[in-house]
Amino acid sequence: MTDAAGSDVLRAAAQTVDAESAERLRRAPKALLHDHLDGGLRPATVVELAGEYGYDALPTTDVHDLGKWFNRGAKRNDLVLYLETFAHTVGVMQHRDAIERVAYECAQDLAADGVVYAEVRMAPELCTEQGLTLDDVMRSIVEGFAAGSAGTGLTIYAIATAMRTAARSFEIAELAVRWRDAGVVGFDIAGAEAGYPPTRHLDAFQYVMRENFHSTIHAGEAFGLPSIWEAVQWCGAERLGHGVRIVDDITGEPGDEQLGRLAEYVRDTRIPLELCPTSNVNTGVCASIADHPIKLLHDLRFRVTVNTDNRLMSDTTMTHELVQLADVFGWGLDDFQWLTINAVKSAFAPFPERLQLINEVVKPGYALLRAEQTLGAS
Repeated sequence: MTDAAGSDVLRAAAQTVDAESAERLRRAPKALLHDHLDGGLRPATVVELAGEYGYDALPTTDVHDLGKWFNRGAKRNDLVLYLETFAHTVGVMQHRDAIERVAYECAQDLAADGVVYAEVRMAPELCTEQGLTLDDVMRSIVEGFAAGSAGTGLTIYAIATAMRTAARSFEIAELAVRWRDAGVVGFDIAGAEAGYPPTRHLDAFQYVMRENFHSTIHAGEAFGLPSIWEAVQWCGAERLGHGVRIVDDITGEPGDEQLGRLAEYVRDTRIPLELCPTSNVNTGVCASIADHPIKLLHDLRFRVTVNTDNRLMSDTTMTHELVQLADVFGWGLDDFQWLTINAVKSAFAPFPERLQLINEVVKPGYALLRAEQTLGAS
């Protein structure tokens, strides 16, 4: 990951996608549903905020080395270990100006990466160690998003996340609903999944449903089918954060797959999967992008979406995710348009807004790129 908005977001790791095709993917309109604000800071910003606010626990203040440190810390094939790296990003997000800056830069970086729609989540309870209220945190986030996206082609909203290992989920659900007309579009729970099932927070999800509001639940990442089942059937999840373990309910040989009852239900009801390929490799869900179940789920026509999860820790961007998928699976613009439309359809924005994005931004954007591609090949 680079530190400046608009700088090069392409990756030398791509083996078969040429520079022209990679640049075309950077310019492709993208929709992002699963991205953590505290997982996407610029390394330079972490260092500067640490100095400004007296946070002295960073492993290094060298910007380049710090970026590498975060990425190495993420590559430990374990979700709990992966989450340890967040202590430092959250550590510098304890003041309103700091949070607003991080949100501003998030919007700028996503816009520079060709993202036209984003829902970025944050657990505000993590930012209250030095006296901020939950409302202070949400205000800083939505104001930072508004300022950072102004004048760009990006529409960006916030999702209020509760930590599943804590006991403030109902309070966070109330916060999300309270800010629903000011830039917050949903509620979520995140954190260590094993041992902390979604039903521990059932009252929060029932409250969200009673308020006719939206929820997405981290489920089926580090834990399997029971987590997904509880999220969907007990807690009313409209989307599954990751949800990649749904493949545990799919058997049979390639081309003759059999879906179990839960997988069939998730596909039939078009519950979106917020898949995060690079992050899943980092946390040990699969060994490589080539081994990621996204191709199987794509081929079986689940409601697949592609996401970054944590851009700093996984050293990724939406462009990088698409380049990898193009490189490994040979996917092209038609596939990425399908994935993008899936994401916009699954967004928590109002229906007219989603329809406008699909018809006036996504489809025309991909049509232009296909025309360029055809012209270049002739």
